[in-house]
Amino acid sequence: MTVQQGHWRGRLSLAVGIMAILLIMMLLLKGQHYLWFSFGCLACSILPAYWRFEHQQMGTRLLVFLAVIVALGVLGRVPLAAIPNIQFTSFVVIVSAVSLGPELGFVSGSMMALVSNLFLGQGPWTPWQMLAWGLMGLLTGLLQRGHLKDQLWVMVIWGALWGFWYGWILDLWYALAYVRPLRPASFLLAFASSAVFDGLHAATNAISLLLLYRPWRKLMDRLMIKYKILG
Repeated sequence: MTVQQGHWRGRLSLAVGIMAILLIMMLLLKGQHYLWFSFGCLACSILPAYWRFEHQQMGTRLLVFLAVIVALGVLGRVPLAAIPNIQFTSFVVIVSAVSLGPELGFVSGSMMALVSNLFLGQGPWTPWQMLAWGLMGLLTGLLQRGHLKDQLWVMVIWGALWGFWYGWILDLWYALAYVRPLRPASFLLAFASSAVFDGLHAATNAISLLLLYRPWRKLMDRLMIKYKILG
């Protein structure tokens, strides 16, 4: 069996294990305790990425580069915490994920949420923020394999959309935690109530990407080539 086949078998076994855990949770909770079930889903979504990250061979330069990226993401959020949804963490996640790829994009995005909440306060919202910024990095990293990453307006629109998608993921946590009874209309009202804040997030992403995407992307690529960060 080749190394690649071993990786695929490991991923398949992990996926089957996750599905089994979710099925057991659904049976035990009997359609109730949606919030606890959602936390189980979050754990099953986040842990595989970190398991893969833990077992991946990485050099010191890559680890240092990731640490710097995470620090930049934290600096883009903590000083602006008093202004609702005006932060540059999403910008850092998107630009860095284009260079790092999907797996490292997920890890760096989720770590920005975890580390910044060391200053802003941890809580049940932290795993949801980790998932939201992690997915932002993961899906943006997939653009690395095509030419869409070179189209400025595509990236601007992508960032604006993520301003709303990020907010909807956090709204999902809010509805599961505080809204009773849970109905489709409850989720729609939760999404609608945050529309203004999500719009601010989307506008911040779009403007920052429009003005800074190309120079930051050029700098990131130059550093990665110069120091051979990804080999």
